[in-house]
Amino acid sequence: MGILQSFAPPVEGKADLVEHIAKGSKPREQWRIGTEHEKFAFRTDDLRPLPYEGDEGVGAVLEGLAERYGWRPVRENGNVIALQFGQQAVTIEPGGQIELGGTPLKSIHETCVEVNTHLRQIKEVAEDLGVAFLGAGFHPKWKLADIPVMPKQRYRIMREYMPTRGTMGLDMMFRTCTVQVNLDFASEADMVKKLRVSLALQPVATALFANSPFTEGKPNGYQSYRGKVWQHTDPDRTGVPDFVFESGMGFERYADWALTVPMYFVVRNGTYIPVRGQTFADFLQGRLDILPGERPTLDDWSTHLTTLFPDVRLKQYLEMRGADGGPWARLCALPALWVGLLYDDIALNAAHDLIKNWSPEERKRMQAETPRLGLDAPAPGGKKMLELAREVLAIAEAGLHRRDCCSHKGRDEHIYLDPLKEIAASGKTASTILLEKFHGPWNGSVDPMFREYAY
Repeated sequence: MGILQSFAPPVEGKADLVEHIAKGSKPREQWRIGTEHEKFAFRTDDLRPLPYEGDEGVGAVLEGLAERYGWRPVRENGNVIALQFGQQAVTIEPGGQIELGGTPLKSIHETCVEVNTHLRQIKEVAEDLGVAFLGAGFHPKWKLADIPVMPKQRYRIMREYMPTRGTMGLDMMFRTCTVQVNLDFASEADMVKKLRVSLALQPVATALFANSPFTEGKPNGYQSYRGKVWQHTDPDRTGVPDFVFESGMGFERYADWALTVPMYFVVRNGTYIPVRGQTFADFLQGRLDILPGERPTLDDWSTHLTTLFPDVRLKQYLEMRGADGGPWARLCALPALWVGLLYDDIALNAAHDLIKNWSPEERKRMQAETPRLGLDAPAPGGKKMLELAREVLAIAEAGLHRRDCCSHKGRDEHIYLDPLKEIAASGKTASTILLEKFHGPWNGSVDPMFREYAY
C-alpha cells in the first residue's frame, strides 16, 4: 500500500504485460480467499463525517490502531494514509471511508475471524474518540459537499478527472462503500470461465446485497443506489465488457482492453503525475506527453490495472465488485457466495451452464435494471431475479458442502450463506427493510440507521 517507485526496468513489449497477468495462475492447493470491505466513519454526537485532521479525525483512528495493535503506518507527505500488518492493510478511501484489505486465506472461517478481529479493534479505538462506523452501499445522509477530502495524491488526480467522463464519479469516490472478495484461477481457461460466470452473475450479488435506498436523507427509488452510481461513473472502465464473452477471450484480450483505457496517473519518486487521458498503449510506445520517450515498468502496469473498474476486475486474481457494503454478518456472506460458485468444479460448471446461452442484451438488461429493482429485476429466460438468486444460492451452497472445509466446531462454510438465504426466502433485501423502518418506526428519518446499524 506504499508509494510505488520506478526502479524496475522498462517492459519490452505487450507480451510482458500479458505474462504479468498470467503469472496469477496457480494450482488449486494455492488458491486463497481475500476479502475487503469499506465502511463510513461518523461522529456519534452529530452523525457528521470525519475530517482527516484532529483528535476525532480519520488520521487519529489510524494512529490509534497503530499504537494499540501494532499496525505499521504508511505515510505520504507526513500523513498516515494506510496501515500494514503482515499481508493485511487498512487504507482510507477518498471520503474517509476506512477499508480493510484482508490476508489471502484458505477458508472463509479464517476470513471471518480476520474480519471480526479488525472490527473489534477499530471499534475499540473509535469508541474512545466518539466515532463509529456504518456499513451501507451509499451514504444515507451526507451531501457531497459535506464530505472532507482525504490527503492522498491519487485521489486528487481522480477527483479532477472524474467529472470529465461520467456524471457520478465523485459520488462513487466519496459516498459509496463495498464488500468484495478476491479469488484465484488455475489457468487461462479457468480464468475465462470464472470471469464469465462472475460477470454474468454479478447482478445477483448486487440484488442480494442491496443496501443503499437513501440519498441525503430521503428514499432514492433504488435498491442499490451504489449500483446506479457505478453505471454513471466512467464508461471507459466500468460495467460488463462484452469482449469477455466473445471467442478469443484470454489474458491477452484483457490486456488489449486495458491498453486502450485512459490512464489516470504515473508515479515517479513518490509523486503522482496526472496523465490526462493518454493510454497505456501510448506509454508502451514512449509517447506519454509528461514522460517523453520513457517506457513503462511492470509497476506502472500493475498500478494502471487498479484503475480499471469493471464489475469483475482481473489482475493476478479476480475481484468481485458488485455488492453494497453492509452489516457485520454479511461481510462473510460475500466470500461464501463466490467461493461456493467458483472454487468447486461441479458448482462452477453448473453456474456456467446457467449463463452460457444468455445473450448480450439479456445480460445488459439485467445489469441495468438490478440497481433499481433488486430482486424484482428481470433475469434471462423470463425469470425474476429472486428466482435466479435462489438457484445461484443453491449451487453455491452445494459447492461449499463439497469443499468440506470445517471450523473447529465441525461446521462447513455454507453457514455463512445464511443471511443471503434468509433474504432469498423472504424476498426482502436490506434496502426493503430499511425503507419499511423509514416509513414506519423511524418516522421519515434516516438518523436511527446510524444507531441501529453501526458496527
